[in-house]
Amino acid sequence: MKNARSISAPTTIDVHGAQTISRAVRALQIVAAHAPEGVRLVDVARELALQRPTAHRLLKALTIEGLLQQDDRSRRYTLGPLLFELGISATHQFNLKEVCQPVCDWLAEQTGDTTFLFLRSGYDAVCISRTQGPYPIQTPSVPLGSRQPLGVSAGGLALLAALPEAEIETVIQAVAPRLGAYGDLDADELLELVGLARLSGYAVTGNHAAPGVRAIGLPIYNAVRSPIAALAVATTQARMTDERIHSILPKLKTAAREVTRLLRQ
Repeated sequence: MKNARSISAPTTIDVHGAQTISRAVRALQIVAAHAPEGVRLVDVARELALQRPTAHRLLKALTIEGLLQQDDRSRRYTLGPLLFELGISATHQFNLKEVCQPVCDWLAEQTGDTTFLFLRSGYDAVCISRTQGPYPIQTPSVPLGSRQPLGVSAGGLALLAALPEAEIETVIQAVAPRLGAYGDLDADELLELVGLARLSGYAVTGNHAAPGVRAIGLPIYNAVRSPIAALAVATTQARMTDERIHSILPKLKTAAREVTRLLRQ
């Protein structure tokens, strides 16, 4: 019996520790999704399904370690300086934009239109690369570094549709209050767009990320098949017909496969 207890105890500790780490990572994702204005304790507690004292202890620990910071007046939490330092340290080892840029350039040249690379950050898609093609009429486009809710842009929609169903529901609930600013998009329409993307295998959306623009997107997966980024091609709604989408899709698939190969080297 003594030996049995000594074997089972570490398993309990490991499970508890893994749960704590998962909660901490999820908390960081929630805070990132509310950048730059920050997020309240009550909102983090609700999204993590935790009691406020438990959520407070978690956020306080992350703040002490420099992963979060809290505004003295608003009491909202934002990402902390340690995350920036860690990001800088990782940049030379894994610079997604640098790895993908030749593929983005090729895709823009092949299609003639603007190519985007999006990175998932919590509930948002962040534009980290934008390459204009040679077609003489280019579109109003998503600015570099801009952050939009998952599902608004074609890249963000591709990322959202690639998530497990339970996570899709969580994301849509979380971003629903912000959707109206993007061409009167709402949760029901976004859910419908996700369904179409999952059915067809690629994302198409128009007039949400930028007025008068229609785009097509595909997700990029890491080695464990989690969607971490997305490629998209955008042009005017008049130019991006269904017929053109079908002509662009093989090139977009080729680019997505090449990015995936590069990331796994």
